[in-house]
Amino acid sequence: MPASSDRDRVLTRYARHVNTGLASLARLVAAPVEVSAAGSKVHGSDGHTYLDCGGFGVFLLGHCHPAVVAAVRAQLERNPLATRLFLNAELAQAAQDLAGIAPAGLDYVFLTNSGAEATELGLKLARLAGKRRIVAMQNGFHGKTLGALSVTGRGQYRDPFHPLLPDVDFVPFGDLDALRAVLTPESVVLLEPVQAEGGVRLAPDGYLRGVREVTTAAGAVLILDEIQSGMGRLGTWWGADLAGVVPDVLLSGKILGGGVMPVGGVIATAPLFAPINADPLLHSSTFAGSPLAASAVSATIAAIKAEGVLDRAGRLGPLVHQLALDAVTTHCPHLVTEVRGLGLLVGIDFVTAEAATEFLIGLLDQQVIPSYSLNSSNVLRLTPPAILDAADLDWLARALAAAARHVARALPTAA
Repeated sequence: MPASSDRDRVLTRYARHVNTGLASLARLVAAPVEVSAAGSKVHGSDGHTYLDCGGFGVFLLGHCHPAVVAAVRAQLERNPLATRLFLNAELAQAAQDLAGIAPAGLDYVFLTNSGAEATELGLKLARLAGKRRIVAMQNGFHGKTLGALSVTGRGQYRDPFHPLLPDVDFVPFGDLDALRAVLTPESVVLLEPVQAEGGVRLAPDGYLRGVREVTTAAGAVLILDEIQSGMGRLGTWWGADLAGVVPDVLLSGKILGGGVMPVGGVIATAPLFAPINADPLLHSSTFAGSPLAASAVSATIAAIKAEGVLDRAGRLGPLVHQLALDAVTTHCPHLVTEVRGLGLLVGIDFVTAEAATEFLIGLLDQQVIPSYSLNSSNVLRLTPPAILDAADLDWLARALAAAARHVARALPTAA
């Protein structure tokens, strides 16, 4: 059957049974059916091969990393899901491995099925510690389950679902005085080292250290959401490492499953985890921490170490940043306010959402996949894998320049 006919069939099924809005969006950007993927490349039903610089931060190791796939395949054939009554050796290993790369003092691990679930458990741990008031950041993003949504800083997603969790204060990201003004001993503070979905917003120098100091002084709990910023994306294991801080709870996900398995994780200090240690049934999940997911976590951590991924992300990040900056500065400077980023998390901030959309379409025309930003429609993100080679970088450079020329033709003047 011709690829177009197959795509038409998939679009019809999307419209009838998956989501009509997603079907319309796919038509708008002429998205093909995703057929297969390996390394930095995704193969579409349109016969094109795409360079993946998107994936919302999941594919730092690329697609179908051989070591992670091999570990998951072996586990799949041996024992993919646990009975929950017997010991799970894979979970024990993954927990030890994850605690081993976490900031010192974060010793207890609970694997979840998603990042949003990790946020939920982080909030529950704070509640068990007596923290009834939540301080979250404007423009922050932590997931779309009801608890996670309660602390996600965009009304567009929260408003249709009120009432949400009570006693949540939103303060500006980067404003230590605003945070200090609302802190009480009953507070838990939740924030990202870099607001990824917020449009790659970087914390001011010294801000995270200041947050740690004021939360400690107030007797508050600090949760760092590193679901997108952690596991090597910034060129270090965690954004916390760059800031030299240790939170009470750290949230992980995205890269944690190596681009093969969906996995989230919560890593906590012994005092915060004590109620769960005392009563394991206070929080449980049938599928969380399955042998299949745990094997992916251990294989991912091993691959990041063995292949020097932290160093590679740290070196590649500035190159990708410069390619984006050169392209928009040369071809559409009137449509861009800033290019910013850290490691392999780069955001191009356009003057309008329309410009960002046109740039996305321009990149897809050049067979490059970017990520949009859920909390900032003006910002298009590049979150490529740490395995880009010289040919990939040349491809990306040409695509960025072509997309910049496209958006300049489509929007010759800034709105």
